[in-house]
Amino acid sequence: MHPAPSVIVFSSFSGLGFGLLFWLGLGLPAPTGWIAFGFFTIAYLLAVGGLIASTFHLGHPERALLAFTQWRTSWLSREAWTSVTALVLMALYGAGLVFFGQRIAWLGLAGAALSLGTVLTTAMIYAQMKTVPRWRHWSTPALFLSLSLGGGALLAGQGRAALVLLLIAAAFQLVNWLDGDARFARAGHSLATATGLGGIGAVRSFAPPHTGTNYLLREMVHVIGRKHARQLRVIAFALAYVLPALLLLLPLGHAVAALAVLSHLAGVLASRWLFFAEAEHVVGLYYGQR
Repeated sequence: MHPAPSVIVFSSFSGLGFGLLFWLGLGLPAPTGWIAFGFFTIAYLLAVGGLIASTFHLGHPERALLAFTQWRTSWLSREAWTSVTALVLMALYGAGLVFFGQRIAWLGLAGAALSLGTVLTTAMIYAQMKTVPRWRHWSTPALFLSLSLGGGALLAGQGRAALVLLLIAAAFQLVNWLDGDARFARAGHSLATATGLGGIGAVRSFAPPHTGTNYLLREMVHVIGRKHARQLRVIAFALAYVLPALLLLLPLGHAVAALAVLSHLAGVLASRWLFFAEAEHVVGLYYGQR
């Protein structure tokens, strides 16, 4: 699929932001006053900034509020409700820390659970898509959650937890890549199954559905060369997991911690670009792109 910058920024930044909110909700750390204000500012800039970025991918951003009406059937709608509720609860929790020096434990725990729930609903938007076999797998929500928790732990200064969670996320990333490469073929999709004409003989394309470009080709069909994909995977893996893990083994200082966060963020952005660029949508069969 076409790796739209707005969706890459949204899924990467909001995951980090809600991951940091999760740890703050647990009281790890539990700062007060201006220090708490700084932590919550970073978390909200990432989480809310990511959510705002997602609206730029909508054809009609002014209709974004309609997403709240479909919560019974849409993971996008559930994400909208979960994210707003999490942000409201964490704002109240943060206000107690910043202005009154008080930690309201139950409020923080509720906000932490909903922050993690927001990341899960984001992942399920992709994991429930039957038309993209690479995404329709348990490793998709597992990867999103572990990246959010690991990146959030980095931002929260939880070095040991960050190291363990980033190693777990690295394992899920490898599963997502290596097993994901075979999922389209394993799903058995072909021009025959796509058209439903396989029962009457071999199916082949006589002519393309369109003579020019169209929305489906722009949004659903994107082909990246295997050589470039392998190179980008190595870069993404090194930046998102290997370098931050090595830095976490060093005596933690502000400069080392900042470098680990920046490296991780750069790696996540690269891996998230691949997440969309390598996703084979079945509609590509009609255009001879799969």
